[in-house]
Amino acid sequence: MSIQIPFAPLRRVYVRPPVAADLERWQAYGWRSAPDAARAAEEHAALREALAAAGAEIVIGTAPTPGDPDAIYTYDPSLVTDDGAILLRPGKVGRRGEPDAIAEDLQPAGLTVIGRLTEPATAEGGDMFFLDEGTLLIGRGYRTNDAGIEQLRGLLPRVEVVAFDLPHLHGPEECLHLMSLISPLAVDLVVGSTPMMPVRLVELLRDREISIVEVHEEEFDSMGANVLALGPRIALALEGNPMTRRALEAAGVDVRTYAGAEISRKGDGGPTCLTRPLERG
Repeated sequence: MSIQIPFAPLRRVYVRPPVAADLERWQAYGWRSAPDAARAAEEHAALREALAAAGAEIVIGTAPTPGDPDAIYTYDPSLVTDDGAILLRPGKVGRRGEPDAIAEDLQPAGLTVIGRLTEPATAEGGDMFFLDEGTLLIGRGYRTNDAGIEQLRGLLPRVEVVAFDLPHLHGPEECLHLMSLISPLAVDLVVGSTPMMPVRLVELLRDREISIVEVHEEEFDSMGANVLALGPRIALALEGNPMTRRALEAAGVDVRTYAGAEISRKGDGGPTCLTRPLERG
């Protein structure tokens, strides 16, 4: 199986613009406040422009997910390799229709479904990323369970799946993914919050000589660690978080930003959450 390296140049990406009727159910999905549908649409259009300006082909999803505002966070319903997609099974019950929607959207784009998680497994994309060609990191938390991790091991027999327990933090009602804590930026660089990371994850990064750009503690809740690699040491970040941005730039990272008051801050979904890379390299 050919693995997609998460910091290789972004060539093709799947996104889903917000649907005004779906955003009306923001409260049921735990958003912080009511999003303005018109502004959300404008922000998402600007996000797509930024991705296109970076050289990525944009694949826009339109398969219906009625009443699900979280469907704009396209990273979560699948795990994509260069051979095709594994459809996951979200831990958040209201998102269980999203894997079918992504399969419908991506079939015309030529993406093959190579596997699917089944009950009792749960897993969300935000809890996992490929560190390199042979290693998948997974956070075991309230959205990804042991059965999900074991099914992924079975679907990826040539990949070392390394799982870490995530911190409880604010409990099961508030989403905390592995990628809330860390984002890869190059073969030797990540951005993350070490106080929130599992000890074994910090040790793994140290052993592989991967440096950590530290997210300032005041910018953890504002998604300072949620950064999308457009290429090696090229990052797309949510507007704001100036201390983390300065730290990234000091490490030689080209930081580009987008406005996400409606689509990111209110729903707690940063640039990684809003995009599902389909092709890199």
